[in-house]
Amino acid sequence: MGIEWTPNLSTGIQWQDRHHKELFSKISRLLDAMTLGQGKEEVVSLFKFLDEYIIYHFEAEEQAMSKHAYPGAFIHTAEHTHFIEDIAALRDEFRKGPSTGLVIKVQRQVVDWLLNHICGPDKKLGEFLSSVEGGGKAQ
Repeated sequence: MGIEWTPNLSTGIQWQDRHHKELFSKISRLLDAMTLGQGKEEVVSLFKFLDEYIIYHFEAEEQAMSKHAYPGAFIHTAEHTHFIEDIAALRDEFRKGPSTGLVIKVQRQVVDWLLNHICGPDKKLGEFLSSVEGGGKAQ
């Protein structure tokens, strides 16, 4: 039941796509755990992963935007901040009492945001990075 990385999600930037694939792998594990009735336990693991990996990934994107004076940096960074705030709110809600409904809400919000962000702002960033020195592919 997991979600799969497909070539149409590629931004054309190797390091960025590698990060996204790792995110997909982790979220896929959550979806698989949900089908086995272990969603609550996996959400705890997902929150821990997101705390570390999202910051790492967002920093990499934001450094690339800064380095190359990306004109859409402010809006892109604002989306990152908004996602971090949404995850914090979901984590707080989860701490008050995990439920199957909340597990589904976490899954939907993370998957929807990730797909929308990759297909929109991240693809635009990838196109920009590809057009500047070295294309950002070696990072």
